[in-house]
Amino acid sequence: MSPSLSSKGSESGTARILGSGASGVSELLIFHPVDTIAKRLMSNKAKVSFSSLNSIIFRDATSAPLPKKLLSLFPGLGYAAGYKVSQRIYKFGGQPWFNDLIKKNYKDNFTNTFGERNGKLMIQATAGSLTGIGEVVLLPLDALKIKRQVNPEAFRGRGVLRIFLEEGTTLYRGWGWTMARNAPGSFALFGASAVTKDYVLGVSDYSKATWTQNFIASVSGAVASITVAAPLDVIKTRIQNANFEHKVSGITVVKDLLKHEGPSGLFKGLTPKILVVGPKLVFSYTLAQSLIPFFGKYV
Repeated sequence: MSPSLSSKGSESGTARILGSGASGVSELLIFHPVDTIAKRLMSNKAKVSFSSLNSIIFRDATSAPLPKKLLSLFPGLGYAAGYKVSQRIYKFGGQPWFNDLIKKNYKDNFTNTFGERNGKLMIQATAGSLTGIGEVVLLPLDALKIKRQVNPEAFRGRGVLRIFLEEGTTLYRGWGWTMARNAPGSFALFGASAVTKDYVLGVSDYSKATWTQNFIASVSGAVASITVAAPLDVIKTRIQNANFEHKVSGITVVKDLLKHEGPSGLFKGLTPKILVVGPKLVFSYTLAQSLIPFFGKYV
């Protein structure tokens, strides 16, 4: 997840697609292994100890040489690429679009309810929340990516087209929990980022924020988002990584998790995600900010 580039960006839609897409690809290649580790930790139902980390993270490559161990952290890269690039393009273009739509039709409502300054912040957050809810259309790619990361046996040698034809709506398993996670998560992401820029850094025109200001606001927003969405993210991940024919309800996942792992199980994988938030957002945000204007010169 990433803060919007600008709600008033003058770059063309093509430039935004090329810039954000390139940012997503670059981010994927660097941070996919960290995401794999986080997903495997969240999917692990046994008690985690220092001695068991190696087998949880590397699985079948536990005893393999270091190069093979590292390669084992790139399962499902094709699905991840489709999901991440689509998500970044949607994220960078979607939130500003929703932001403009809300301002055009409901700005007075937000201003009357929250005041002019806070109303602007609430519009940013609400636009982010709507964008997050809409991400459910990308759920099949996310589900396939997660299965390749934590449950490759579910594929049994089948290709992408065959899986789509055979599984159909099964790939949307957990859609309700995904929307429940994305709504508050994206609200916190864009809202905390806007609050940090406005109240902490004194930036009223977000499009004119400096690199340092964007960095600080991005980290604040991402940490808030990941923390708020963590419990629902764990539930969503466990629903999605089950075998295709094994339907598990979210309520069942919650009951089993609380029974066997306690409330702390809802925050499994949170630490590695937060640890990578800073460099991940600095990298993706800075690259997108640089590439979109660059492509804007030609398209």
